[in-house]
Amino acid sequence: MDLGVHLPLMSFHGEPLSAERVRATVEASVEHKFAALAANDHFSFQTPWLDGPTALASVIERSAGLELATTVSLAVLRGPVVMAKQLAAIDILSDGRLTACLGPGSSERDYALVGVDFAQRWGRLDEAVDLTRALLLGARVPDGLVHYQIPPDTSLEPLPSRRIPLWIGSWGSDAGLRRVAGRGDGWLASAYNTSPAGFAVARARLGEMLVASGRPERGFPNALATMWTWVGEKSDAEHVLSTVLAPLLRRDPRTLQAQVCVGTAEHCAELLHAYAEAGCHRVYLWPIGDETTQLARIASEVIPLL
Repeated sequence: MDLGVHLPLMSFHGEPLSAERVRATVEASVEHKFAALAANDHFSFQTPWLDGPTALASVIERSAGLELATTVSLAVLRGPVVMAKQLAAIDILSDGRLTACLGPGSSERDYALVGVDFAQRWGRLDEAVDLTRALLLGARVPDGLVHYQIPPDTSLEPLPSRRIPLWIGSWGSDAGLRRVAGRGDGWLASAYNTSPAGFAVARARLGEMLVASGRPERGFPNALATMWTWVGEKSDAEHVLSTVLAPLLRRDPRTLQAQVCVGTAEHCAELLHAYAEAGCHRVYLWPIGDETTQLARIASEVIPLL
């Protein structure tokens, strides 16, 4: 298992959202040899949210050698045409370093902002994934569309020079995993919506669904996104958990404590090791502020324990 880093798209302790903060996170990720950089996607959130695809595009030059990932992009709300254009541009400009994970998003507020019925999100996602893939490959638009009406001979040049992997985000439901097995090039799970044991069970079910779909189980990639992270003394970590993260997510801090890397280096290493044992290929860490210090602590205190 390797480790990626989420770009700082929100404020936790009143720190500003800025190009300098994003740059510092990228430089620390390069310095400490993390594997990838990722950007989540919201239009609106409980706290101001920097646009994910824009932030990811801004770090292309500074992130040389690191993979780039969307974790996830709101394909339903951005629409397949805009989504395909954004993904193609990031992949072309990064010389083929992008892995795109698509999902419907879990925020009804985002849907209300663009006037899309939240109840339609799953049917729209299926069409959005198929259409985005067709547009990125320069293939004919699929027939039988209900939610997106695009001329069948649409071509969005320039096309990327390779097939961009299109993963699908799922918290682990049977319906979500069937969608991954049928349409995805990989599976992205959510750290604070599962556990190592839950991930292992879902991964086993996904393997069965892949085989049933005539696809090889072996080598099918996966990752875990949004692993909230704060490495420090136990008392400091408990304060961050109860006063910053739990209120932001509207979750019980006692439940979150077992699910996220907020705690001592030993706690974080134990959780990450459990995910590695469960078959997770990559975990994307999201420092709860003070990104450069946190990434240095992960590199010097946590990784040596893995």
